[in-house]
Amino acid sequence: MTDRHHLLVYGGTFAAVGDRGDISGVPGPGAAGSPEGLFVRDARHLSRWQLTVDGAVPEVLSPVADGDTTRCVLVPRGGRNEPPSCTLFREQAVGDSAFVESLRVVSNRPVPTTVRLAVTADADFTDQFELRSDHRTYAKTGVVRRRQILDDGVEFTYRRGEWRSCTTVTAEPVPDAVEETGTGARRLVWTLELEAHGCAELTLRVMARPHGERRTLRVPRSPASVTGQLLAREDAFVEGVAFPTGWPELAAACARGLADLAALQVRADGPDGEDLLVPAAGAPWFLTLLGRDALLTSLFVLPYQPRPAAATLLALAAAQATGTGPESVAQPGKIVHEVRHGELAHFGQVPYGRYYGSVDATPLFLVLLGAYVERTGDTALGRRLEPNARAAVGWMLDHGGLTSRGYLVYRADQGGLANQNWKDSPGAICSADGTRATGAVTAAGAQGYAYDALRRTAWLARTVWEDEKYAALLEQAAADLRDRFQRDFWMRDRSFPALALDGEGRQVDALASDAGHLLWSGLLDKEYGEAVGRRLLEPDFFSGWGVRTLAAGQPAYHPLSYHRGSVWPHDNALITLGLARYGLHDEARTVAHALVDAATATGHRLPEVLAGYGRDTHAEPVPYPHACVRESRSAAAPLALLTAVGGA
Repeated sequence: MTDRHHLLVYGGTFAAVGDRGDISGVPGPGAAGSPEGLFVRDARHLSRWQLTVDGAVPEVLSPVADGDTTRCVLVPRGGRNEPPSCTLFREQAVGDSAFVESLRVVSNRPVPTTVRLAVTADADFTDQFELRSDHRTYAKTGVVRRRQILDDGVEFTYRRGEWRSCTTVTAEPVPDAVEETGTGARRLVWTLELEAHGCAELTLRVMARPHGERRTLRVPRSPASVTGQLLAREDAFVEGVAFPTGWPELAAACARGLADLAALQVRADGPDGEDLLVPAAGAPWFLTLLGRDALLTSLFVLPYQPRPAAATLLALAAAQATGTGPESVAQPGKIVHEVRHGELAHFGQVPYGRYYGSVDATPLFLVLLGAYVERTGDTALGRRLEPNARAAVGWMLDHGGLTSRGYLVYRADQGGLANQNWKDSPGAICSADGTRATGAVTAAGAQGYAYDALRRTAWLARTVWEDEKYAALLEQAAADLRDRFQRDFWMRDRSFPALALDGEGRQVDALASDAGHLLWSGLLDKEYGEAVGRRLLEPDFFSGWGVRTLAAGQPAYHPLSYHRGSVWPHDNALITLGLARYGLHDEARTVAHALVDAATATGHRLPEVLAGYGRDTHAEPVPYPHACVRESRSAAAPLALLTAVGGA
């Protein structure tokens, strides 16, 4: 049996376990697969968790199935003429900085039976960035590791300078022994005396205490108690949401998405230190606050659940740059791209503690603020965040490049991201032949966001801040941007906008889905917008499961490329909203039905990204090999479809 990985997610904690419920500490299938382990705040707090029965790894009768808790059925190894002495029923769940397992051992014999059970545990405290397959290594000097035997388990501690982390493993009933293994791991051992057809139950609890954690934490009593906590979170998310009755598949995708969003809420600080819950980008690699992801997720769910928008705005205002930092790409007024809490970020070995390498998070912050105040009437938040909004506009006009270059621009960051728009992989911004854009890049989609941001902030200035002069200035800047864009980006021979302009102002001529974002933001004139919308539904773009990031037939196209031919649900959600905005309702319904069909085929859950293979040759959507299974923008995408096309 090929051991797959199964994710359990609760807030900023996730565990990836194999089909037996074990953690071996090895990466998952593929170069960017999920790493096994228990992770909290970017560090692995369990790197090994392996069950043996009578000294051997048990066989799988029923492997772990995906869900909010994992369950599997195991038996000791044996043969046809030697039925297993017992059956083991294993259930696991994660809580806030915690992991809990219930283990029930049932005798299959009519006489008393002795079973020797052992769980081998270890915590290597590896930073997530060390587990990525990018061939980077990081020096870690002065590290001290300790293992302390407790009355009811074992405690692992890690220290490097001022950095301290701890993982505590306890068991009920207490183990008969805690043994050394010669590898640093410790083995908890029980000798169980089972009556004829009798059973025994064990509960193991793991508490992770990452560096800087000051809260009082409690390990859940059992996996069932975690299920109750998750259901309470989910109920709070779906409260008041009316699912479409005439389209049950869309209703199921919306419900699944909201349930995933409930689990993906992570903690963040507000401007006054208040404790907030905001949407994490996705598990396993991005279970943290990413500005662009949280903003788009909040925009998608805003008509149905406004709380994520308010929390996201406050958290991003608190992290807004006030100075310049070359390594973090910080500039005054800029909205943060990524926030990390791990050891490597703490010591500056990666730039992502607070990393500002995004050209579009700042305009999207303004878009969400305007949309939130308009939708909810919460003018108090609009006034509270006025200084942050003005600073964000200031960044767009000054450091962002709107005044000096006429557009928002970015340059490749040698220590961070080569591309700083949503298509942020190294080769994503390219010409049709695959040639990468060089110099100061002007990405098309970001200009649409900037246009929408200027208009929405003008509305705030006029209606909430009572600053007519500022509103008029922003409206004029938006109108000028629209005129420039249609002059410089429109490819007349293709009746389509360029993906970007390079550092010399030349059009980067790949036909890309980013054009649909221009419909969402309203940047294009009606004639241009309608032409773009219809073009996105032609077969080279539209796979039958959604619009491809890059139209097929171009040399740069690859159906298994991250951004050059794959299908992204959140990208398609923006396109669908844009199609509806320009009155292309039939086209919007076509894309919406394709995405809902893809969700239905994958248990009503949309992954981060799908392969670009067409539905005409593949009756089921082909998975993208390294996609986040739980991703907030994709989870929220069905709500955006509901907004765009209703329940039809």
